[in-house]
Order: sequence, then structure tokens, then C-alpha cells
Amino acid sequence: MKIQVAEGEIAVNLHDTGALIDAVRSRLRAGEGFALATVNLDHLVKLGQDSDFRAAYRAQDFVVADGNPIVWLARLAGERLSLLPGSDMVVPLARLAALEGVKLGLVGSTDESLAVAGAALEERVPGLEIAARIAPPMGFDPDGPQASEILRDLQAAEVGLVLLALGAPKQERLAARGRAEVPDIGFASIGAGLDFLSGAQRRAPRWVRAIAMEWAWRMFSAPARLVPRYARCLAILPGHMWRALRMRWRG
Repeated sequence: MKIQVAEGEIAVNLHDTGALIDAVRSRLRAGEGFALATVNLDHLVKLGQDSDFRAAYRAQDFVVADGNPIVWLARLAGERLSLLPGSDMVVPLARLAALEGVKLGLVGSTDESLAVAGAALEERVPGLEIAARIAPPMGFDPDGPQASEILRDLQAAEVGLVLLALGAPKQERLAARGRAEVPDIGFASIGAGLDFLSGAQRRAPRWVRAIAMEWAWRMFSAPARLVPRYARCLAILPGHMWRALRMRWRG
């Protein structure tokens, strides 16, 4: 599934959980790094406005659908995508790291949240080794010298897989930088996944997610911040729907 953004396009190239696990397992076994992004409508808004974010997305090896609108756009285009939110990838990726004997790194959020989330992962995933827990300070610049220090620390800890919980676009930009500076490490951008695991943030109940209303749950939990964001998302949706339909008609 290809989605047009500004002068280029984003390819959602892993269609379901099985494809994701297979792709990551292959890279881990080969000792090769990767960058994994989870595209949603908010990302599409940012991609249309931010050339640095577009450059970071071009450096991603794998992209999955994080958000039902992306899944629905694929259906309009005559393609199949499964919903793969970053939050749902945390435990499966940790399990895969443990099975492959790869050390895990956690980057983002707060020291307290990382400690609790890390303990929860270790409890759920036997044999998991978390070799680094790094919470950058407020105002962290993924293009600055501190980012380079973080990447060096991850490499020194012999981390093979990193879960990035910095939010967009910082996590994708750090992953893109990591691909260049530490090409043997895999980076997965998972948004609030660690905060959900630690309890620092509350995720929508499973039944709300099942009816594709997690966005409404989140909006009503923080309306001042999220109503404008979702309004911008809604504004770009008709154009993407039209382009998806044209892809279907062209067959």
C-alpha cells in the first residue's frame, strides 16, 4: 500500500503481524539493523508539513498500519492491511528478542516508567535481557549530540533491538539516525507503548479498541490537545480516500 505525501509517497510494506515477526527475526538473526515505523493519520499530517520527518520516513525499512483509517484506505485501494499499533508490538517484539538471544533497549518516556515497564516485560517474557533503559530529558533533539551519545551507549551495551517511545517525529528521526550510525541495531518506534505497559498512561479498554473508537477515547481524555490534532487529520482524509479509490480503479 502506497500513500502519497507531499512530493513523495510512503509504502506500508508489512501487512500483518506474521510478516512483521518474520522480517524482524530475519534481521536479528543476520545481525542487521532496521528501522520500523507505524504510520497513522497524524503522521500523514506531519509528513505533509515537515521535510525532516519525510526524510526520516524514507530511511525506515519497515512501515506498518497504526490506525484504522490507514487500514480502511487500503481497503478502498483494494489491498489488505492489518492494524498493527506500536503499543501492540511491545510484548511480541520483546518475546522475539528473548527467543533470538538479543538484548533489548528501552528509550523514551521517563526513568520511572521505563523501570516499571521493563520489570513488567521481564515478568512476561522469560529470558529477556534488558541491557539499556534511557529516558532523554525534555527538549531532547534527535539530531543533536545527545542523540549520538545515546546511540553509542546502546552499542556499548550490545543492544540488538531498541523500543523507541519518544513520540513522532522524534522517534522516527532517531531511528533514521541510528540506521546510519549503528547499522547493526534494530529500532522500533512504539509511541506510548511503554507508558501503557507501566501504567503511566491509560489505554482505551479492549472493547473500545474493538469497535475502532480508541481515537474518541483518547480525544475525550485530552480534548485541548487532541481535538485540534484530530481536526487536522479529518481535513486530509477525503483527499487520501480519493487517491485510494483511484488506485483501485487503475487496478
